[in-house]
Amino acid sequence: MEDDEIIPSPTPSPPRKDEKKMRSIKSWKTVLVEGNIGCGKSTFLNYFKKYSNVTVLAEPVGKWTDVMGYNALELMYKDAPRWSCAFQFLVTLSMLEHHKLPEKPYSVKMMERSIYSARHCFIENLKQNSIMPDVDHSILTAWHNWVDVNEDVQVDLIVYLRATPEVCANRIKTRNRSEESGVPIEYLKALHVLHDDWLLHNKRGKLPAPVLVINADKGLEDLQQEIEGLSQDILLDLLPYRDNQEEECR
Repeated sequence: MEDDEIIPSPTPSPPRKDEKKMRSIKSWKTVLVEGNIGCGKSTFLNYFKKYSNVTVLAEPVGKWTDVMGYNALELMYKDAPRWSCAFQFLVTLSMLEHHKLPEKPYSVKMMERSIYSARHCFIENLKQNSIMPDVDHSILTAWHNWVDVNEDVQVDLIVYLRATPEVCANRIKTRNRSEESGVPIEYLKALHVLHDDWLLHNKRGKLPAPVLVINADKGLEDLQQEIEGLSQDILLDLLPYRDNQEEECR
């Protein structure tokens, strides 16, 4: 499927009865905000911080940069074959802690990324590029499989901020964060494909929740306006269930 054939915000299919009934009795919901580096996740999350019933959980970078005084994120970037497995274990654990935080009645929990993107995008990228040894990948996969079976990780909506690698690269350059200074365009392209494979093309198995795709290539002001226009649907769960993402992206 070519990029220009993908409709950024396709109309979802009708909800399945059992899932619609389940959602109607819930007094809280969890929203995952997914996308490439520099796609606009901070812009999206910052908008919803003004709502008193919304808990925004940014990536716990502080935990990754101070593990008994060691910067695990820096270690991973410097020597990925040595440290990527340990780092991804840390990411999975910290994301799982976010997933399992108690829900407040009549509230929305918004998470920047999740255990799902850790597995299907970042760990998968390490595997595909032969950066992570097979034994490390096998151990991580077993850990994620255990979590899938034994932990109740409920998700109600995935918001995919879909931006092209070139746009992401320009934003990374503009915001000039020190930890992102060495991110190559090839890495952004690989993550772009992996996010599409996971969230659009159903190549990574059944999705844990409906997906709302937002065209994040537009300017940040226009992106903010679209987020504002969709905010009530996101908060009130008015978006119906999406069963087959790829069919609707023709």
